[in-house]
Amino acid sequence: MAVTTYSGAEQYNFDIVKKFAVMSLVWAVIGMFVGVYIASELAWPFLNFDSPYFSFGRFRPVHTTSVIFGFGGSALFATSYYVVQRTCQTRLISDGMASFTFWGWMAIIVLADISYVLGYTQSREYAEMEWPIDLLIEVVWVTYLILFVGTIMRRKQPHIYVANWFYLAFILATALLHTFNNLAMPIDLFSMKSYSLFAGTQDAMTQWWYGHNAVGFFLTAAFLGMMYYFVPKQAGRPIYSYRLSIVHFWALGFMYMWVGAHHLHWTALPDWTSSLAAAFSILLLMPSWGGMINGIMTLSGAWDKLRTDPVMRFMIVALSF
Repeated sequence: MAVTTYSGAEQYNFDIVKKFAVMSLVWAVIGMFVGVYIASELAWPFLNFDSPYFSFGRFRPVHTTSVIFGFGGSALFATSYYVVQRTCQTRLISDGMASFTFWGWMAIIVLADISYVLGYTQSREYAEMEWPIDLLIEVVWVTYLILFVGTIMRRKQPHIYVANWFYLAFILATALLHTFNNLAMPIDLFSMKSYSLFAGTQDAMTQWWYGHNAVGFFLTAAFLGMMYYFVPKQAGRPIYSYRLSIVHFWALGFMYMWVGAHHLHWTALPDWTSSLAAAFSILLLMPSWGGMINGIMTLSGAWDKLRTDPVMRFMIVALSF
């Protein structure tokens, strides 16, 4: 019987990985350029040309959105698609859905940046996009979730590698945070402007529940998913302690959701809420250090790579900080 073999390009969808990886670099350049420009405006105010379109207030969310969601988000899409295919030993369940997430995500970043320059914003940290763009994010993100979970369900390996746990937590938590933080009522179906369903202290609490957990799950859990795959791969060693990685996952997932109120000390928020957030913020040292130790100790028996492998050096510095 003839045995059919597949090349890596046929077995896996690496095209979508390359697209997101390239755009990650593009958005990094754009976002960091805008960051330098608005920092320069603080020193040389004439750089805003007395125009609202070049003002610091309108350009700052262009910087944060391009860096966090353009640069960081594209990197997470790229690596999650790569890791889930390699660890599950199966192709993404739909090339069309993967392509939709790419073009949809790029459209979101472009539309968001244009809307900020035109003065449309919810004035919510890391969630400035107005309601039509928020709805587009929901559609793209649900597609991403279906694609990722569907690929895991079709895996050829019985075990779900821990990196996929972190990516899945990032996808689910981001969906939850985005949905509730952006509950708003448009002033008109044909208007970009909307007003939050929350007000006062509740609005502040919802915002920082989202704001800090965007850091916790979008910028931490997902990048830990990258760490748990690429550090062992680059080191040529198994992860130092798989048991510690599971403890790390559950500790991080449980503790991070409680800490948003530490942005609101000495406000109208009840004291017990901010005290609880402060306590969990301190407890977060445990999973943070646990993950760092697990990553760095993966080099046990391969410390010489720090002398010869520049990629490994960057990874260890990233873990240390």
